[in-house]
Amino acid sequence: MGRNDAFTGMASVQKAFALLDVVASDQRGLTAKEIAAALDIPVPTVYRLLKALVDSEHLVHLKDDSRYALGYKVHALDTSLRRQVGTPSAVARLILELHSRGEAAAYYAVHRGDHIVVAHVVDSPAHRRITPMGFGFNDAAHATAFGKILLAGMDPDRRRTYLARHGMPSMTDHTLGTVEELDEELERVREDGIAKEREEFILGASCLGAPVINAAGQIVGSVAVSMDAADFDRRAATVAPLLRDTADRVSRALRATSVLPHRG
Repeated sequence: MGRNDAFTGMASVQKAFALLDVVASDQRGLTAKEIAAALDIPVPTVYRLLKALVDSEHLVHLKDDSRYALGYKVHALDTSLRRQVGTPSAVARLILELHSRGEAAAYYAVHRGDHIVVAHVVDSPAHRRITPMGFGFNDAAHATAFGKILLAGMDPDRRRTYLARHGMPSMTDHTLGTVEELDEELERVREDGIAKEREEFILGASCLGAPVINAAGQIVGSVAVSMDAADFDRRAATVAPLLRDTADRVSRALRATSVLPHRG
């Protein structure tokens, strides 16, 4: 394979992933022309990619509607991802208990490679999670309580590398806007042992987070709850001790298993 062939192949892979993202963005699926318009690539190229993705079962062709939608192989990938991220059943039970006792959506987040990722969420119609903070969410760590916990646990060099790669996008008018502001906030998190997030990710919701710590004293995860911003001041003092207790119990549960997440 020549150098140009290698570049062409890589471009095709990138286009295929972009195509999957575009198709996933519409619950009905999309036509080939709609995909071509969204990606600004020629229709013949779209058809070539669609054929390959349908053959691999990552997409299906809904012939009656002339649309393409996600295939069942994507579900298998999701199942495998959940298995690889690996939230032990004991931890899942504790997050469920936190949700029930705290009357709030409850989250468990971990380091995974160069990401801070939500590994488990429990919510309910009465206490819904923040959209889009479901399993696999890995954005805006500087604007979330569980993200602040994990950032606070990083050494300065690693934190700078993380922020240089992921940035600090402004989510609301309350989002911390500079590294200096974030450093001051993370120092408070280390002193208090708890992180607060007040409408920094989305207006109308605020969060509390607490660290999950391994036997070496390193922060390897975090548990968090979200609640209506209007209730935060009234409820935070009551929920914080429950959150700390859950984080401690999660830490002990992980130490008793063979899947304790490594720091980094």
